[in-house]
Amino acid sequence: MNNPQIQGMDPAKLELIKMAASRTSGKTGRELAPIMLALITNANKQGIRFSPDEVNLILEIMKEGKSREEQEQIDKTVKMTSTIFQKHNKN
Repeated sequence: MNNPQIQGMDPAKLELIKMAASRTSGKTGRELAPIMLALITNANKQGIRFSPDEVNLILEIMKEGKSREEQEQIDKTVKMTSTIFQKHNKN
């Protein structure tokens, strides 16, 4: 959370990221999918949209302190959930 890229971020987005970070602490890659889904859903309900760069930043924050295997699992989970979101947004 000390990443300089988040310092100038919208306070509402920052609050959602902090909430997600606290909820992901100690979680494995597979356990992150529902947390990411909740983050995006909450943001959408509030009219908040994350840019691709912001999403990448969030993922990097979530990967901090995780093993290589856990980081790879996070990447797989993100690919899976992004496919689901793309299908959902087309409907």
